Amino acid sequence: MCLSIPSKVVQIDEDNVAVVETLGVKRKVCLDLIAEPVSVGEYVLIHVGFAMEKIDTAAALESLEIYKQIADEMASGEIDENDGDIGLADMVSEK
Repeated sequence: MCLSIPSKVVQIDEDNVAVVETLGVKRKVCLDLIAEPVSVGEYVLIHVGFAMEKIDTAAALESLEIYKQIADEMASGEIDENDGDIGLADMVSEK
């Protein structure tokens, strides 16, 4: 399963490559797979170096808050990194 964290577009060059910021980390992604225009300041969901779709700013900010809350709770030990595993790790290790 792939989990995409909303990324804010901070720069777009002439080759349709954007610099996006995701929780403080900047990376380049290709915008060619998005049919609609993307502007600096908008949020996108990315997968392996490609922006897959734009996401509404309010939904992106709400999602980012939830990710930050989970990260804070994991850092404080409130949530164990194995909570919610549903046994998938055991299934993989059995193979």
